[in-house]
Amino acid sequence: MQCYHLDMSFTEVLNELPALTVEQRQLLLSRVLELDELPLQAEDEALIEERLAAHRQNPASAISLAEMKDRLHRRFPK
Repeated sequence: MQCYHLDMSFTEVLNELPALTVEQRQLLLSRVLELDELPLQAEDEALIEERLAAHRQNPASAISLAEMKDRLHRRFPK
């Protein structure tokens, strides 16, 4: 992997992206997304915990990803 200098311009960084492997670009993207993550608000965390508890009590209430996609496509056709 190439060593990058901190003084590279944004354009230079963009120009170097094609030289990276798929794995390197995926790692880069993952890191960028981590930097943009905002902490959860207390209300959001409570809602997640509530829904997880409800799911644990009734796991059969969940649907598969394929079913969810099917429902979305029916509700919002292209």
